[in-house]
Amino acid sequence: MMSLALEETVISLEARLRASEKTVEDQRGIIRELKEKQDEQAAMLKELKKEQVERRVSFSASLRDLGDAGSMGPDEEEITLIYQHVITNIGGAYNPDTGVFKAPLKGVYLFTVFALGQGHGSTGTGVCLHRNGEHVVTAWSRQPSDRVSASNGTSLLLEEGDEVCVKLWPNSWVYDNDNHLTTFSGHLLFPM
Repeated sequence: MMSLALEETVISLEARLRASEKTVEDQRGIIRELKEKQDEQAAMLKELKKEQVERRVSFSASLRDLGDAGSMGPDEEEITLIYQHVITNIGGAYNPDTGVFKAPLKGVYLFTVFALGQGHGSTGTGVCLHRNGEHVVTAWSRQPSDRVSASNGTSLLLEEGDEVCVKLWPNSWVYDNDNHLTTFSGHLLFPM
């Protein structure tokens, strides 16, 4: 009788052991699936972080480099201004050798221009912002003496590769020095 009870206990324990082993194996499978999903999510998160860094676009530059003060203009035709003193160029989209900003991705960008000039009775201070060679906005002012300033800004929807630059308004001039008075800035507000 003892051995029958013992045998039944052993059978019961073996059944419970097999059920536990199956449960452990099922849980191992679930853990494997969860680890695979976690790895996939980690890879997606890494890619999203990379995209977020790539989408950081902001620059600001002034017309003259340090120690280089002076006026530009007047000229009868529009000329592209090359803002030589780069204050910030996150994303590297502004080229200080050409004065051109090239959109690294489609999005809405905010651009501002500030210009300072010498007051003169017949020569104003003026610059104009261009997108892909087309005039967008102008900053212009004139007064007979002292310093004169002009500014403007706009938001633009740009496609990847679109180019934005600032040109000297015809028959106008601008001035800059170590105080960085004549500037061109652009910032990605949000990608599209």
